[in-house]
Amino acid sequence: MSTTSQWLVNLESYLAKQKWGTSPSSLYEPIRYIMKLGGKRMRPMLVCAAYSLYKTDVSRVIPIAAAVEAFHNFTLMHDDIMDQAPLRRGKATVHEKWNVNTAILSGDVMLVRVYDQLLHIPINQLTEVLPLFNRTAAEVCEGQQWDMEFETKARVSEAQYLEMIRLKTAVLLGFSLELGALLADAPEDDRKALYDFGINMGIGFQLKDDLLDVFADQKMFGKQVGGDIIANKKTYLLIKALALAKGKPKAELQKWLAAKKFDKRKKVKAVTGIYESLGIRELTQAKIDSYFTQAFASLNALSVKADALKAYADEISARQK
Repeated sequence: MSTTSQWLVNLESYLAKQKWGTSPSSLYEPIRYIMKLGGKRMRPMLVCAAYSLYKTDVSRVIPIAAAVEAFHNFTLMHDDIMDQAPLRRGKATVHEKWNVNTAILSGDVMLVRVYDQLLHIPINQLTEVLPLFNRTAAEVCEGQQWDMEFETKARVSEAQYLEMIRLKTAVLLGFSLELGALLADAPEDDRKALYDFGINMGIGFQLKDDLLDVFADQKMFGKQVGGDIIANKKTYLLIKALALAKGKPKAELQKWLAAKKFDKRKKVKAVTGIYESLGIRELTQAKIDSYFTQAFASLNALSVKADALKAYADEISARQK
């Protein structure tokens, strides 16, 4: 078993043992439910990976890595309510399986339990960690608010969109890496470089999601290809297309965006064709590559070798699902 596989086994074992709370069961069962749905566990694994660059007793940080994963799932529970999402990882979302009020309260107490878990951190480090965590938590909320506001804005600029995904997605990845380094007493410059690595990788990761939503192989992707197009979601691809389209392609794109009733397959095919004609796939991939190049540059600035993190970033940038 590889080292990273062992970390994941230890993390899952730790999460499975967490009680979260007992009564009323309707408050705590949704927490156990969403935590059992799995996922990539990317954030806690980044905590472990950053810590392992400097120290070998990775098992020490598993409870703290679990707190980061719990916080991530808390945000998902509340995001799903706001998005009115019926499914999460192929299963019913908490508010669908129970109800909206229960999902709100379960999410609230989940955040309280995150702070309980952070108390595993030694006090001298906790005074550093808490301000960083609180800043990150607030930024994630800011990103979600921007994402919701973009739904009703006629135009969103490329810069606005990139800032939104930095806040909503990337800052938690950056925090996870900085947290692991901080717990390992890594040099200040290394902590900053790892945070920057997480930010750039996170933005690249979300842009890759945007790209795959349109151009992925349906069999590999695991969810509906073209979902963003159907929902008129203001992704990087749509923003670039609106900026570049002229004449007939622009008129056709605007027609599909304004349509209230439409055949989903026809809309996806038509808008994808417009993207292809404008070279949006290539422009998006170039943007993804630029962020991963910046991420690798941050790793090269570390005082230690980070081959495992480089391989991880390579895997994410090349993923097809």
